[in-house]
Amino acid sequence: MSSPADLARLADLLGDPTRAVMLQALLAGEALTAGELARAAGIGAPAASAHLAKLAEGGLVVVHPQGRHRYHRLASEEVAAAIETLGGLAAATAPQRRWPHGEAFRTARLCYDHLAGRLAVALHGALVGRGWIQPAAGGWTATTAGEAGLAAMGVDLKAARTARRFACDCMDWSERRPHLAGGLAREIASCCLRRHWLTRATAECVGDPLARRRLALTPEGGRALHAALGLAA
Repeated sequence: MSSPADLARLADLLGDPTRAVMLQALLAGEALTAGELARAAGIGAPAASAHLAKLAEGGLVVVHPQGRHRYHRLASEEVAAAIETLGGLAAATAPQRRWPHGEAFRTARLCYDHLAGRLAVALHGALVGRGWIQPAAGGWTATTAGEAGLAAMGVDLKAARTARRFACDCMDWSERRPHLAGGLAREIASCCLRRHWLTRATAECVGDPLARRRLALTPEGGRALHAALGLAA
C-alpha cells in the first residue's frame, strides 16, 4: 500500500494546472514532443521541459529519444486510467454546470489506447449483454462466442493477449460508468480506427488537449457496429 508521502508526491505532480494539461494531451495515446506539449499548455519550451522532467522523474511519463527529437508518452495504461478517473472525480465534485467539452467529445474519444465516452460504455454493455465477455479474475475474459464474433470484426485477439491485462474496467470520466480497458479494448480501438469506423481529430488540434482525443463515428462504422453488436447506428 502506498504511503501518505507517496500519495502526496503524486498529488503534487498532478496538481499543477500546466502538467495536468500536458497529461490530458497525452491521453490521446500519441507520443508528443516537448514543443507540441508546450503549445498545448500555452507555455514556452524551457518551462515545458522542466515540467516534463518532473513528470518523467515521477514515473508518469516516459521519454523516447529519436534523432533530434524526444517523444513523450504516458508511462502506462494505469497512469491513463488514474487520470481518467480523477477527471471523473473532478467533474463529480465541481459545482453543477453544463458539460463544457461538447457532445462530440462526450460521444466518442480515446482514453490512452482504448475507447471512452458513450460509444465505449455502450460497447462494453453490448459485449457483456451478448455473452462475448464474462467475468474473470481481475476483469473479463472472452467466451467462445466472443472470440468468434470479435475475430469476425477484425479484432486481433492474439495481440490482445500480449497485454498485461486482457480486459478490465476503466471508469468513464463523462458517463460515470465503466468502459473497457486492457489489451482487448486496445485492439478493438485499433480495429475501429484501421477500418475507418472511427476517425481521429486532425493534427491541428494540438493546441487543444481534449480535442485531439475526440473521435467521430463514420457511417460505415455505425453500420458495422450495429451489425456486429446491435449498437444504435
